[in-house]
Amino acid sequence: MRTLASLWECAAATTGLSSILSLNPKLINSRLQFKGTWRGIVCTGFDPFWAIRRGFAKGRKTKDESSSATIQVVPDIGPTVKSNTLSLMEAAIAALSRELSKIRTGRASTGMFDHIIVDAHGVKLPLNRVAVVSSVDAHTLSVTPHDPNTLKDIENALVSSPLGINPILGDQRIITPIPPLTKENMQALCKVVSKCAEDGRQSIRRARQKALDTIKKSASSIPKDDVKRLEKEIEEITKHFIKSADEMSRAKEKEVAGS
Repeated sequence: MRTLASLWECAAATTGLSSILSLNPKLINSRLQFKGTWRGIVCTGFDPFWAIRRGFAKGRKTKDESSSATIQVVPDIGPTVKSNTLSLMEAAIAALSRELSKIRTGRASTGMFDHIIVDAHGVKLPLNRVAVVSSVDAHTLSVTPHDPNTLKDIENALVSSPLGINPILGDQRIITPIPPLTKENMQALCKVVSKCAEDGRQSIRRARQKALDTIKKSASSIPKDDVKRLEKEIEEITKHFIKSADEMSRAKEKEVAGS
């Protein structure tokens, strides 16, 4: 028969493990096996491998928790990168189109006056904001102001423009004959067209480089195959827009030379 005061000694004697006395008393007390009698509490045994099994179990749990904690979800940056790149390149093509429309040819174009600024009543506005430009024939344009009081202001803006036109002032509108270009003017305008096209291509290439830089920054968290695929798609998009810029440039040069 043992009392509570001698339970540890009982456990050590039962198991033969002298080191049991160095264990945590709370852990030992929770694993001691007792049998109650009318004379008191008797120690009947002790599980010496319980602490080891408990340690293994805790170790496995910790390992599983550590593994689950390291799982990361990698975001797919492809759609965002391509969308931003398309927006920038489309903006570059739109800007190129506006610049080419301002270049004068021998044929009348309603967009050739868009860059002209009119000083109307002390306020400077683009001509297409203060008047409607329409085509009379292949070599004549008509300018009808929204406010008839700005008719003289529009005429002054047309005369001072670098287009070399001589507008004819009417009662409600201005008639602007478009004179044919000389050979020297055609050559000079073709150079301007080439310069505008090159500016457009540079804008497209900057958009491509920005996309590639974004991909490079995220390359460490993206599979290599996905990186290569995305870079290839960016190159294909770039080639498409460069081709569009080249086609617009050739069409404008042909228009200038044909006038």
